[in-house]
Amino acid sequence: MSRPGTLPSLPRHDSAPVITPMVPLNFVYPGLSLSQIFSIIRGYWKISLIIVTVVLALTVVVLKVLPRMYTAEVTLMVNYEVNDPLNGKELPINQLGNYIATQIELLRNQELLSEVVDKLNLTANQDYAKGYTGKTGTLKQWVIEQLGKDLTVYQGQFGSQLIYVRFSANNPYLAAKVANTIAEIYKAQDDKRAVSEPVERSARFAQQLSELKTNVDLAQQKVTDFRKQHNLLDDNKGDVDVVLLSTLEGRLLEARNQRRIAEARAMGDPSATDSVLGSQEIQALKARLADQELQLVKLESRYTPEHPDLVDLKAYIAATQKSLADAVKKYSANGQEELNVAKQLEKSLEVAVAKQRAKVLANGKLQDEATKYVLALKSAQDAYKRALDDYDKLKFSSSNHKSNVNFISRATPPLKYSKPKIFKGLLLGAVVAFVLGLGLPVGYELFNRRVRCRDDLERDYGIPVLAEFGASSMRATA
Repeated sequence: MSRPGTLPSLPRHDSAPVITPMVPLNFVYPGLSLSQIFSIIRGYWKISLIIVTVVLALTVVVLKVLPRMYTAEVTLMVNYEVNDPLNGKELPINQLGNYIATQIELLRNQELLSEVVDKLNLTANQDYAKGYTGKTGTLKQWVIEQLGKDLTVYQGQFGSQLIYVRFSANNPYLAAKVANTIAEIYKAQDDKRAVSEPVERSARFAQQLSELKTNVDLAQQKVTDFRKQHNLLDDNKGDVDVVLLSTLEGRLLEARNQRRIAEARAMGDPSATDSVLGSQEIQALKARLADQELQLVKLESRYTPEHPDLVDLKAYIAATQKSLADAVKKYSANGQEELNVAKQLEKSLEVAVAKQRAKVLANGKLQDEATKYVLALKSAQDAYKRALDDYDKLKFSSSNHKSNVNFISRATPPLKYSKPKIFKGLLLGAVVAFVLGLGLPVGYELFNRRVRCRDDLERDYGIPVLAEFGASSMRATA
């Protein structure tokens, strides 16, 4: 029973033991919590506001003070076609990218920029001469470097044939003038290269043509001298010699046949030869001899051998036989003579055929040597003709030059400056202002910690907080 006016008592239980963590809470929860960050910002809000205001003001001043840069742009179209009449007109596909890259490098080349400086007399421009101390080379080199910094050259999208040339200057008219001058000098240099190469090749071709013509003249002179030396001026002479050899061989064959016939006659009975049998004189003598022998037979049957008529007849018969023998002997001598003549004719024809055959063979050898000279002449003439045809193509290409660089659009003085970018500058300044306005107080607080919220006690010191009160003024407390 409890006493009146007292609170009822409750049974006491043993409280559970409090386990102190082995790892501090600041290691369990590293870094600052959002409550800590917000408490720091609230504590330094005036300073943060001042930092943001100052940075934004500096941004506006810088954007106001920065010089205005105007950018002019030239658009060029570069043709891939190779105007080479001898090697064709196609560029390998795998070299297109290298070709455009090379043209971009040519547009940024120091020699090209040097011509721009000379043409526009930029060394006298104070904006480009400003900052030159004489320790970094000549004034012209300094101006060229300044031009290179303000020059941008790039290729169009998707591997197009367009090349864009951009130049920035503090004067819109100067920017357009420099951009157009760079493009014009580049085009002039490209045209010069395209024209000078065919001209140089034409000069080399002319020299080669002169040498080839000299070779043709020398080959022609060798052919003429060889023909004159060996009496081969008539191209049909070899055919005439061959025909003559064929004729002589035919006559030799006939002479051999005649000689064989004469030998056959000489070896046979002289009285049985065709010439003897066909002779009217011999036939008449044979007929007379036959009549006389017939009369002799008749007289022998009538008279005695000593009869005068019989003796006279025998004398006549002996005379006739002698005349017949002399006639046959004469024809036999004629046959032998014919055989000797046939043999001599055969020998002379054999000698003539041998000489003519040797002459034909010698002429054939000479003709073979002459053919070599003629082939050399023809080869020189063909080479000269091919070179002459290529030279005509090259001359036509030189006279009918087609530029590989064309203007798509020229640069005009821009109406609005391209630098500085006001919106981007303000946006960047605002980002920097807020980063500094929030980051500097937080960074300062990391090195000069204060207790501003319950997380500062619980996370940093591991002290549990039972209650948290708002800020109170000293005046209200008093």
